[in-house]
Amino acid sequence: MKNMRILFLGDLVGKPGLRALFVGLSPLVKETAAQLVAVNGENLADGFGLTPEDMDKLFSMGVSVITSGNHIWQKDDIFPLLDSEKNLLRPENYPSGVPGHGTAVLEKAGRKIGFLNIQGRERMGFSIDCPFSSAKKAVSRLREQTKCIIVDFHAEDVREKEAMFHTLDGRVSAVLGTHTHVPTSDERILSGGTAVITDLGMCGPENSVIGTRPELSIRRSLTQLPIRMEVHDAPAALQGVLLEIDSETGKALGIQRIRRVPEES
Repeated sequence: MKNMRILFLGDLVGKPGLRALFVGLSPLVKETAAQLVAVNGENLADGFGLTPEDMDKLFSMGVSVITSGNHIWQKDDIFPLLDSEKNLLRPENYPSGVPGHGTAVLEKAGRKIGFLNIQGRERMGFSIDCPFSSAKKAVSRLREQTKCIIVDFHAEDVREKEAMFHTLDGRVSAVLGTHTHVPTSDERILSGGTAVITDLGMCGPENSVIGTRPELSIRRSLTQLPIRMEVHDAPAALQGVLLEIDSETGKALGIQRIRRVPEES
């Protein structure tokens, strides 16, 4: 098998996102002929974090890799699984001693595919390790096993994301932005063969404010009070990209934006 088709879906938000995934993932995999599915799962537990039960549901649906970001730390019971579950990732660039790992290597039909989870620092409110130096070190390690490497860069700032695209161009197959929940239309393949997009969007409720109830976001903006956001209970869209990768060279051959609204979600 020379080429690999990989479906990577954006931040999964609450029960609406999970319902849409349950209904829509199997038809989407069949439609796209995807051989492997990855999803960012850090917003599944009512919008903040991931529980062990959530993780099991995703793997049982056929998800192969779960990436995350800054909200992964909001459910303590997931911490032991960050260490023991090899295909559940947290950002690589947290200080040593933090539970979990930021890389994984899977094998599909005799071909190895590496995954790397990195978190940005700009406007994220965390003093974590440099995402650029951490990414370069992790990619060097992964390339000892495979040239096919997909990066989830969980970050807020567009400039930081685009700088990462060019930092890793030619060294990885794809750099896919997550975190903002709004899909961008800048998908492309850079000169070195790396597919990029600033943000995958979310698998979450439509007519919401990045997955949350609009009225709460309006009230928060008007009052400047730290009102806790709640997931908007509404039909959800699945958003992400379909990647096609040359499994021998690791270069991207295609990147296609995906958006589907399952009828029963």
